[in-house]
Amino acid sequence: MTDPYQLLGVAKTASEAEIKSAYRKLAKKLHPDVNPGRKDIEQKFKEVSAAYDILSDPAKRARYDRGEIDGGGNEKPFGGGGYRSYGGGDPFAHMRNRGGAGRQGGGDSFGGAAGMEDFFAEFFGGAGRAPGAGFGRGRTAAPEKGADVSYTLTIPFTEACLGGKQRVTLENKKTIDVTVPAGSTDGDKLRLRGLGEVGAGGPRGGDSGDAIFEIRVKPHAFFVRKENEIHLEAPISLIEAASGATIHVPTLDGQVAVKVPKGANTGTVLRLKGKGVPSAKGQGAGTAGDMFVKLKIMLPEPMPQDLADLIEKWGKKNAYDPRKKAGW
Repeated sequence: MTDPYQLLGVAKTASEAEIKSAYRKLAKKLHPDVNPGRKDIEQKFKEVSAAYDILSDPAKRARYDRGEIDGGGNEKPFGGGGYRSYGGGDPFAHMRNRGGAGRQGGGDSFGGAAGMEDFFAEFFGGAGRAPGAGFGRGRTAAPEKGADVSYTLTIPFTEACLGGKQRVTLENKKTIDVTVPAGSTDGDKLRLRGLGEVGAGGPRGGDSGDAIFEIRVKPHAFFVRKENEIHLEAPISLIEAASGATIHVPTLDGQVAVKVPKGANTGTVLRLKGKGVPSAKGQGAGTAGDMFVKLKIMLPEPMPQDLADLIEKWGKKNAYDPRKKAGW
């Protein structure tokens, strides 16, 4: 029989916590539910579980260290007596027979087969079985829903405002189209039910978890969003400001023509009704906010000399103080 310390990969001086940690790692790796049909791994799992049963029980561990029992928990020959085995060669019989003749030494660290099931439920979402309870015949706990999986979905500014679709690949390699609602904002979350981790318990286990997408909106080159409003700064020429003009400005869904009033100045704001962001939810859902275009006069670069001369000549006869209105 293999040394239980070697089976668990721990030193003889290992603490209870180290032994438990080593067993947990091996149990996750070797459990038959994870390796269906692998009889060799199932046998290895039984051996590892039997080793843990000995080393997790202080009394059994002490007896093994003194050479009184072997790695399977069987009595070694002593005082001319014969062998006394635990459960007739079944390394798990003593786990199933609480308080029976097969029990020797201190208390069972698992509290019997039911306790073992509780232990494995921690790894397998309630579908675990106690080693030795008969693989395929063990008591099955209630199905458990799979875990949610979180993703970050980075989308363009205009798509967040108007809505759209983004093709994404999930952790399970499945590709889906995620619908982004109009009016989405940075930090919004979209929940797609049933696209998370698979529920525990096999085909008849719990429901799958959800896929949760947190939206991240890329900033725009010239649009600024304030709730459902869109703000834009539009440069205009000196002649357009002085004489008035019709110019074209971008909106979320394409360019539109707007009229610059004669004598417009830097800071003049034009309102485009319904050209803002559609409401995503609540009252007024589907209706859009407004867009505000702020005009900004831009002189030509470089300044033509004849224009400079003309302005200078005009200014000598028509001097005015543009800062007076600001109260300076």
